[in-house]
Amino acid sequence: MLAPNVRKRAIAAFFVFALQSMGLGPAYAQPDRGFAELLERARAHPGVLGIETGQTSGGKQVIFAWFENKEALVSWYKSDVHKRAMRIAFPKRTFDREPLPDLPANSGQILAIVSLKRRDTPPSEGGSPAATIGIELYTPLPGGVAVGGRFAPKAVRVPGLRELDIGTAENPR
Repeated sequence: MLAPNVRKRAIAAFFVFALQSMGLGPAYAQPDRGFAELLERARAHPGVLGIETGQTSGGKQVIFAWFENKEALVSWYKSDVHKRAMRIAFPKRTFDREPLPDLPANSGQILAIVSLKRRDTPPSEGGSPAATIGIELYTPLPGGVAVGGRFAPKAVRVPGLRELDIGTAENPR
C-alpha cells in the first residue's frame, strides 16, 4: 500500500490528465477530437502500457492508465502534454517539485485509476470543473483468472494469473 503523501502527489500528477481527457480542458473545435488526441499521445508515450476509459454507475468518469514503472509515470507527468494540461487547469499555480518522491524507483508496473465527477453547476472563478476527483495507484498482485481475455494490457505482468480460453473454462484442469 502506498503512503498517503504518495497518493496526494499522484493526485496532482493526474488531476489535469483527468480533466483534459474528460473534455474539461480548453475548448476544442471538436471535443471528441481533443479527447482522442490526448489518449493517442498518452498511449504513444514511452512506458505507457495501455489506457482504458469508462463510466461508473454512480456517474464518475474513469481512466485506467498502466505504466511500466515510476520512471514512465514521472516522464508522463513532465511531458509537454501534461504540463500544458496543468497550466490550463491551474493557470495561477506553479508546479516546481519532483513528483512522487516517496515512491521507490523499483516499484514495478503501476496502474493509475483516475475517477472524476463533474460539477452540476459551473465552477466559480478559478475553481475546478470537477466536483470530486480521485487518483489511486496500484501494482499487480499475484493470482487471478482471465477467461477469454483480460482487462489489463498483455504487457502488464501478473504473477500467477491463469489465462483460460472460453471453451476450456467449463472444464478447467
